[in-house]
Amino acid sequence: MTPPAPGDHEARRKDVSEAVWRVLAAKGFGGLTLRAVAAEMGVSTGMLTHYFPSKRALVTHALGLLEQDTAGRPRRRPPADGLPAVRAMLLDILPLTPADTARNRVWVSSWDLSLADETLAAQQGDRYTRLRDSFRPHLESARDLGQIPPQADVGQLAAAAVAFVHGLVVQALFDPGRFPEDVQIDMVDGFVARLAGSGTTRPDERRTR
Repeated sequence: MTPPAPGDHEARRKDVSEAVWRVLAAKGFGGLTLRAVAAEMGVSTGMLTHYFPSKRALVTHALGLLEQDTAGRPRRRPPADGLPAVRAMLLDILPLTPADTARNRVWVSSWDLSLADETLAAQQGDRYTRLRDSFRPHLESARDLGQIPPQADVGQLAAAAVAFVHGLVVQALFDPGRFPEDVQIDMVDGFVARLAGSGTTRPDERRTR
């Protein structure tokens, strides 16, 4: 493949991004290398160094693509504000369809690389912060609507929601026979029901129980 003309730079970058995504979908982050992307495009690795001078640059780009794909996925329309919206968000994260399963497999495969690199780890931490923050308005609405107790700590509940759903994602990926679609949905409904009875306790109260 010949080098692109200046006007073709964005089109070539799109081609590169699509090849990165195909490699991710097929091999996960463990198989994401310049050589694999070059083979997918039918070009030399030298051409790709124009876009990715290092493995970190390639992984950072791939994580950005994954985040874009996650943000652009079809979403459920919640039937009402508050806890129904929280339930819809939880279901949107779970591997309930082949596309969502593939997306979650790629996300989970990225954790090992992110944990081994301070910059990538910080970026991943920021993603989790944004995810927790996305739950807060719906939990605040639930509190205003009387769906959860008025003293509920929405920040803690948002963190609990993310911890719950990602724990369920991992179990469903590794043991899909034990966690089929109906079981995942039942577990989400149970979690949302527990949110409805949630409250807050002081640290000294927790220690004495």
